[in-house]
Amino acid sequence: MLSFEKKYRVRGGTLIGGDLFDFWVGPFYVGFFGVMTAFFSALGTGLILYGASQGPTWNPWQISIAPPDLKYGLGLAPLMEGGLWQIITVCAIGAFVSWALREVEICRKLGMGYHVPFAFSFAILAYVTLVVVRPFLLGAWGHGFPYGIYSHLDWVSNVGYQYLHFHYNPAHMIAVTFFFTTTLALALHGSLILSASNPPKGEVVKAGEHENTFFRDTIGYSIGALGIHRLGLFLALSAVFWSAVCIVISGPFWTGSWTEWWSWWLDLPIWS
Repeated sequence: MLSFEKKYRVRGGTLIGGDLFDFWVGPFYVGFFGVMTAFFSALGTGLILYGASQGPTWNPWQISIAPPDLKYGLGLAPLMEGGLWQIITVCAIGAFVSWALREVEICRKLGMGYHVPFAFSFAILAYVTLVVVRPFLLGAWGHGFPYGIYSHLDWVSNVGYQYLHFHYNPAHMIAVTFFFTTTLALALHGSLILSASNPPKGEVVKAGEHENTFFRDTIGYSIGALGIHRLGLFLALSAVFWSAVCIVISGPFWTGSWTEWWSWWLDLPIWS
């Protein structure tokens, strides 16, 4: 690995900054976006600590940086009345996007596809949906979630109860299905690889033919080594995407109980 790193640690592949930011710190490639990630991360963390210092406790479970009150709408709030939350949110988005673009630069250096930064961008999408898209559609930054452990959990619980039974949200159902299926696929894939490549002492390492045959004998079909990774990526990204959909439609596009949404099913003529 060390000799390989010397081969790809060459100039080029940068998106911004050219040779000026084309450097490593130990084993870590930095680049312009690495510098920006460090800047936004340090500033955001510092602001969280500052906000905690102005609060009643240093208990890490109870520290909370709350979004602005709904009365401020989509405007800027005073620093200690939600302004900190707004700046920290900008820092978080800046750090996440910078990290993804740093991944793009590393992919360019290695001559790889952009699958990893593309996948990470879905995680960014989920966060931005919660703190930017949904609050914007609802008309107030106060609809974002607070930055804290207990306060965040309380926010999730309260939003769920606002729609009586959030599990009846159809997009939530799809998202949860994809999450469970992702764990199933990863468990099957991980256990298969371990069973083939980590045999008991004295036995030879098994090859891909053994792996394919196992699933052909089990369920009649093997998706293959490349196929399982394509499937895993699709399942994971689908889980994140539908999670974003399930929350962005709650409020901006549906304000009632999610149990009531299913009344169309009961009104189908087939039941009469």
